Amino acid sequence: MAKRGGFPGGGMPGNMNNLMKQAQRMQRQMEESQKDLETKEFSAKAGGGAVEVTVSGKKEIVKVTLSKDVVDPDDVEMLEDLIVAATNEALRMADVASAEIMNKMTGGLGGGFPF
Repeated sequence: MAKRGGFPGGGMPGNMNNLMKQAQRMQRQMEESQKDLETKEFSAKAGGGAVEVTVSGKKEIVKVTLSKDVVDPDDVEMLEDLIVAATNEALRMADVASAEIMNKMTGGLGGGFPF
């Protein structure tokens, strides 16, 4: 009498097994890409180059460079605004690089699954 339910021989069918291997390979590639991204740095300037901020792929500020000309004790607010602008642009650059990696890995699916 034939068994009902389950898979013959107790294993996964070939297509499911291949799918699992592909998923594991994709996960390894994503982890490697993430590690690679974390080692990169992204720099952005504001105020005509008077302020430069560098962030890592981990989205951590690693360096702030200020031109002596931009350091005006009577206009600290402008300096603060320039630092914020340069930081936000550098972080945006890191986000774009991360999104590009995800698009490569997911084939343009947007990095997520609909479930």
